[in-house]
Amino acid sequence: MSQAQPQSICILRLSAIGDVIHANAMASELKRQYPNCQLTWIIGKVEYQLMKHCQGIEFIVFDKGQGWRAYKQLAKDLKGRRFDLLLHMQLALRATIASTLIKAKRRIGFDKARVKEGQQLVTNETIQAQQHAHVADGFMAFLAAIEQRSDVLPATGWDIPVPEADKRAAQALLKADKPYFAICAAASKAERNWTTEGYAAIADLAISKGYQVVLCGSPAEPERNLAKSIQAHSNNHFDDLVGKTTLPQLLHLLGQVDVVMAPDTGPLHMAVSQGTAAIGLYAHSNPLRTGPYRFRELTVSVYEQCIAQQTGQQWQALRFGKRAKGEHLMEQISIESVSQAFEKAHQLVATKQKTATIETNE
Repeated sequence: MSQAQPQSICILRLSAIGDVIHANAMASELKRQYPNCQLTWIIGKVEYQLMKHCQGIEFIVFDKGQGWRAYKQLAKDLKGRRFDLLLHMQLALRATIASTLIKAKRRIGFDKARVKEGQQLVTNETIQAQQHAHVADGFMAFLAAIEQRSDVLPATGWDIPVPEADKRAAQALLKADKPYFAICAAASKAERNWTTEGYAAIADLAISKGYQVVLCGSPAEPERNLAKSIQAHSNNHFDDLVGKTTLPQLLHLLGQVDVVMAPDTGPLHMAVSQGTAAIGLYAHSNPLRTGPYRFRELTVSVYEQCIAQQTGQQWQALRFGKRAKGEHLMEQISIESVSQAFEKAHQLVATKQKTATIETNE
């Protein structure tokens, strides 16, 4: 029997950028199915900068950098509040602790196979068990759990508005009258970055195909240095936009370019949310779980061989999501394999342009 439609829902998903992008796909569908429901999202400080312009969602910022004071502020923000539903969508101890401050009758968490960090102690319902599910599909299962349905919808829409001023600022950075290839080279941990020689080689390949290449990223010094190193290894000059965009501006920029290449990092999933062909580079995490959701065929992965080398087992025999460890795993990704993925992306772009031309002429 279907549950009564909720009047108030609290989403608990603090970080990171890629996961918040996937959670927003669920939130977008949630708004469509329950347009009269009050939706509150407890979110991290950095992630809020990307999502804050979303309509129909009240955001409460949890700044983990404040330590215990973040919990004190959350308690203050939630004082006197009670929700029909809590969607506990983060498997982290800090999220488990934060959830104790959220009053809700129904508290939905992950299934037994995925639950950890004490989440099972603060929830009273679970989502449907899924085998080898992508993060986005795992989040969409929360939507099905609200009405206790077994069917899980695919993630089809990401509603992330960008203010017009940010759109103009991003557009001003793209001046060439040619297709664009963006490289977001840096992940949150340096060991997840591909080689500078590899990035430079694919940049040169893209330029030979008529693309203008841009490097994107945050203003952090390691990212700036990585961009300089990639340029130094290239036979061509390209635009270094590292540190020159805010998160909303970067989101719009990644929606305007034609192809994006990145390791498992937030900008890769930002590009996917905008429908841009995304080449994902993977060694430490299983791309079936965290790969570019709409462009899985463009993924280049050595995860399978890395995890087999480290455990002596195939990944299917292990806990889904188990990471491979090591500082040099990404070096096993060959330039040839990424070149092949780029050629596939190039064909997607050509097909898209041909279709657009036909539609314009009709």
